[in-house]
Amino acid sequence: MDAIIKSFPQRPEENSAADVSAHHPKPTVERPSREEAEAAVRTLLRWIGDDPEREGLLDTPKRVAKAYEEIFGGYSADPVEELGRTFEEVAGYDDLVLIKDIPFHSHCEHHMVPIIGKAHVAYLPDGKVVGLSKIARVVDIFARRLQTQEALTAQIAGTIQSVLNPLGVAVMIEAEHMCMSMRGIRKHGSTTITTTFTKAFKMNTEEQTRFFNLVNNGRRS
Repeated sequence: MDAIIKSFPQRPEENSAADVSAHHPKPTVERPSREEAEAAVRTLLRWIGDDPEREGLLDTPKRVAKAYEEIFGGYSADPVEELGRTFEEVAGYDDLVLIKDIPFHSHCEHHMVPIIGKAHVAYLPDGKVVGLSKIARVVDIFARRLQTQEALTAQIAGTIQSVLNPLGVAVMIEAEHMCMSMRGIRKHGSTTITTTFTKAFKMNTEEQTRFFNLVNNGRRS
C-alpha cells in the first residue's frame, strides 16, 4: 500500500452543497446466539448433500462461526470513530492527500461470496488531516460487511466527507467479484471499477484528472 502526498494549487469550491452520500454507522440488529449460528451451518452442510456428523465436518460449524466473526467484523466497528482524531498542525498544508492501493476483502450481499480488490482514497484537507492508517481502517470496516461495490465506494467517500468535512473526497475501487468468477457467467479475472467524487472533485474535472493520474502513476501500460 502506497501513501502519496502531493502539493497542487487549490481549486475554488464551486458548490458547497455538493452531493454527499450519508455515512453509514454501525448497524444495530438483534443477533442470534452462537449456538443458533452453528446450527445454521449444520443445516447448510446437510442441504448441500454432506454429512455434518462425519469426522472432517464435526468442528466445521464452530470454525465457520468464528471465521464469520472476523470476516464480518465491520458490523462491530464504527468508521466514524476511526476518523475522530484529526491533526491541525500541518504547517499550512491544504492540498491533495492520496492513499492508494489499499487492499481489501469483502463479500457480495447477493451471493455471500468474496469481492477482492483495492481502494484508492484521496481528499483535499480544509485545515485538518487524519492519520493515513485511519483511512485504510475506514475501507476495512465497510469492506467487512455484506456489500455491493457501488455502495462500498459511496460509503467510504460519504463517511470521510461527513466527518472530516474536507474540500472534497475521491474514491476509486477496483475489484474482482467471485459471483462472476465462481458461478453464473464464470469470467475469471474480470475487474469492476467504481468511483465516487464529492465537492471539489465532483465539480472540477481537473481535480478528477489529477486523482486518476496519481492512482495510475508508476503502473505499467
